Amino acid sequence: MAGKGAKATSAKAAEKEKGKKAPASRSSRAGSQEQPAPKKDVYQLFAEKVRDNKQLESRWAIMQETRVEYFRGKDFTTFIKTHPEVGEILGPDKYMEAEEIVNTLLSKNLVIRCDRVWKTVRPGKKKLSSWPAHLEIHQEQVFTENDGFYAWMFLKRRTLWQTILSFVWPLFALAVCLFPVYPYQCKIVVLYSCAGALLFIVSLLLLRAAIFGILWVLLGKRVWFFPNINAEETTFRELLRFWPEKDEGERPKWTSRLFYATVTVLVILLLRHHAPDEAARARYQKKVSNIIDDVLEWSPKLALSGMMDKHAEDNATETGSYNSHAPTTTEEKTIAAAKDVDADEIQDGGVDADESQDRADYADDMRTRSSEA
Repeated sequence: MAGKGAKATSAKAAEKEKGKKAPASRSSRAGSQEQPAPKKDVYQLFAEKVRDNKQLESRWAIMQETRVEYFRGKDFTTFIKTHPEVGEILGPDKYMEAEEIVNTLLSKNLVIRCDRVWKTVRPGKKKLSSWPAHLEIHQEQVFTENDGFYAWMFLKRRTLWQTILSFVWPLFALAVCLFPVYPYQCKIVVLYSCAGALLFIVSLLLLRAAIFGILWVLLGKRVWFFPNINAEETTFRELLRFWPEKDEGERPKWTSRLFYATVTVLVILLLRHHAPDEAARARYQKKVSNIIDDVLEWSPKLALSGMMDKHAEDNATETGSYNSHAPTTTEEKTIAAAKDVDADEIQDGGVDADESQDRADYADDMRTRSSEA
């Protein structure tokens, strides 16, 4: 009996312990279900930080009809050596070499190795361009320091100015569409602003071409002052550049320079010989001035009033034409009716010539009496 009591006591104690442990197991299961949110890859953060850093020189180019931002392998190696604090975000991998870091970025598709499209020196050039404007994907996706180009494959974080511009551009397009309904003063401001901007761009291009032509003919140097605003891969920072870049081409022959100088002079003389005279320029200027005045003076009120006036004139014209053709007096109505009857009877063949002559005389008599009245 004592043994059975001891067993019963131990069984109750075991059940109590299970009851105490049960809530703990439920809580542990609930804790395992509430997993923390996945953290962003450290290499993704590292790539974003490096790309935003202005110390790593980069350029824009066209790769498969898409504008991409790329850097050179030797510049990346120098950047990692001179800025070791950037690698702190990698944690245990912060002491890795530049080659290992770029290979890891390549494996994670954060960058892609590119190669220049034109691999041979162009005619008139001494060497290949240091920053090619057109790239293609390289077959070997490994890091090389000497002649390796690497393009970023992720979207850059949108800045505050880009966010503001994304809302401003639709408003700007809407404002352009509503230009005809602007007040006269606003139209004047917009017109002169656009004309001034267009004149500035054309003058800048002509001055840039003139300086290049003069220096190329006289000195044989390819010097391009001011930015090339027509280049599709030009960034806003490059548009603000004034001083020319280093000339990498060989000096042209004096015969080619003399030939192009002669052709330029002949073209200028030909254009001057066939230039319009003063009267033609005055007519053209007057025509353009009239067009501009029509655009500036147009308003919805004038358009609506013009439509109403035109409608009233059309109604007046139709009424006048009806009154001019309709008979106004009883005699005229009688004469008209008699003529209609005569015409119908003659057409039917039921009236001879004498009777028709009598009726014509009667109609003339009635017309004379009506005129006397």
